Amino acid sequence: MNAVTPAISVRDLVKSFGSFQAVKRISFDVAPGEIVGFLGPNGAGKTTTIKMITGLLRITSGAVLINGLDNRRHLAQVKKQLGYMSQKFSLYPLLTALENIEFFGGISGRTPRELQASMELMAEQVDAAVLKQKIQDVPPGIRQKVALFVCLLPEPEIILLDEPTSGVDPEARRLFWNEIYALKKQGKTLLVSTHNLDEAEYCDHIIIIHNGEIVAAGAPDELRRQKQKTSIEELFKDAIREHGQN
Repeated sequence: MNAVTPAISVRDLVKSFGSFQAVKRISFDVAPGEIVGFLGPNGAGKTTTIKMITGLLRITSGAVLINGLDNRRHLAQVKKQLGYMSQKFSLYPLLTALENIEFFGGISGRTPRELQASMELMAEQVDAAVLKQKIQDVPPGIRQKVALFVCLLPEPEIILLDEPTSGVDPEARRLFWNEIYALKKQGKTLLVSTHNLDEAEYCDHIIIIHNGEIVAAGAPDELRRQKQKTSIEELFKDAIREHGQN
């Protein structure tokens, strides 16, 4: 039987800013159709890694393959397969939700008819009055919902979400993860970065990164058994502490 090509394959990936090495020869795979949680404290290297995967940040050394395609040599093809929701800049704050959808949908090549259908679909999920407010004035949970909707406009196979639930309340986080599960059921592949450890339980696999290095990786239940830990929080803290002592 032929091996399945990983949706994302990262090999010996390095990112240096002058003498500072933000990402240090990390390697991992994300299988098609799975949810992988990318865990780590702020400054661990999560966003830097995701930006290299998307091609937004130049790779110092190593390689990223998207469905077998090198993202440096085949960037145009790779971008068509990726959806990216950034931690900070996802939407224009002075535009309304509908204006953001129209703008990003146009960039994605959606036809006027498709854009109209997209805006009507969004209106079924969020109150019409809220959609006409500037994004900076809507609640964080709605803002994240619109950001994810915009991310999905190009109909990507692989979705990278960078701290998507940062700053939202627990109920909004739960609803957002319902959206993530729905995408998985559609066959999408998702890499989700977070520092909310309870979200690790929602993932098929987790990768824990600290100071630019992977310190643990695997299925949550398997990692707990291997390390003889009772919770992801305990596993996370011990992995970070042990790495700091090395």
